[in-house]
Amino acid sequence: MSRIHDALKKAAEEKTSRGAAGIASDYFDVEGELHRPELMIEAAQAVVQRDAQQLGSPSPVRFEELLKRCSHPTWSPGTRINVFNDEENKKNGAECFRTLRSRLHQIAGTRTLKRILVTSSIPAEGKTFVTANLAQSITRQPDRRVLAIDADLRASRLHLQFGAPATPGLTEYLKGETDEYSVIQDGAAGKLCLIPGGCEVANPSELLLSERMKRLLDLVTPLFDFVILDSPPTVPVHDASLLADLCDGTLLVVRAGVTDFEIASRAAVGFEGKNLLGVVLNGVGPEATYGKYYTNYYGSSDE
Repeated sequence: MSRIHDALKKAAEEKTSRGAAGIASDYFDVEGELHRPELMIEAAQAVVQRDAQQLGSPSPVRFEELLKRCSHPTWSPGTRINVFNDEENKKNGAECFRTLRSRLHQIAGTRTLKRILVTSSIPAEGKTFVTANLAQSITRQPDRRVLAIDADLRASRLHLQFGAPATPGLTEYLKGETDEYSVIQDGAAGKLCLIPGGCEVANPSELLLSERMKRLLDLVTPLFDFVILDSPPTVPVHDASLLADLCDGTLLVVRAGVTDFEIASRAAVGFEGKNLLGVVLNGVGPEATYGKYYTNYYGSSDE
C-alpha cells in the first residue's frame, strides 16, 4: 500500500515488541513518511454546517502593522520539550525537524502549502511537540515567518511549549471578546508568533467552525510563510477533520509502540480527500530507524 500504511504498520510492530511492559520511548522519527498517500476508502466524514454569520473579507494589513499592534510577552520555553533549547539532544532532535521541514518545502514547491494542520488519532502522541518544534525549525531559516495557532480548544497546551501566556487566546477572539491583534503574541522578533488557545469553553466545535475562524485565517495567512495549527485528536472528536477543510495539508502524528494500528488507520481514512501530507512517526527507538540522524529525544508528556 502507501508509505502511510508502512508507517502505521511500523508503529503497530513497535507496540507489539514492547509487550505489556509499556516501555516509554526516548526517540522521534520523521524520516521518509511525507509522501501523499493513495488511500483506498469509500467512507467520507460528514461536514458540520458552519456559522451563517457573514463578516465579510478582512481588510489587508501589513506585517509591520501586525507587529506593532500584537502583544510582545517574554517567552520562557522549557528545555526538555524544545529540541532547539535542549543541549543534550539538540543535534539529533534538530536534524529530525530539518528533515521534516525540507519535505514540506518540497511539497510547497509543487502546490500551495501555507496552512498546515497537525493532529493525531488519540491524545498523548506528541502532536503539540511536533507543532512547536516544526515551527521553530522553519523560523531558523533566513527571512522565514511562522504563526503557530493552538486550535485544540479542548486541551490547550501549545503555549507551554513556548513558555507563553495562555490568554487572551483563540477562544476570546472567536467569542468576539477581543480582536485578532490582541491574541497574537510575538515572542521571537517577528519570526515566530503564537495564538494560544485561551480560556476553556463549552462549545469548542462551534467556535472553530465559525465564520470568524475563517476570517482570522484569511487575515494572517498572507503575512506568514506558514500557519501551523495544533488541532484536537481526530478519533475522539471531529474538529480536526473539519479544520482540515480550512488548511492546505495535514500531518498525522502517530506514536510508535502506543497507537493501535487500527485506530491510526481509521484516523488516516478520515482525511481522505483532505490533503493528508503523511504520517510523522513519533517515539521510534534507534534500532528501528535508519541511523542516529533520524532519531531524537522525545519527552514523557504530550508536548
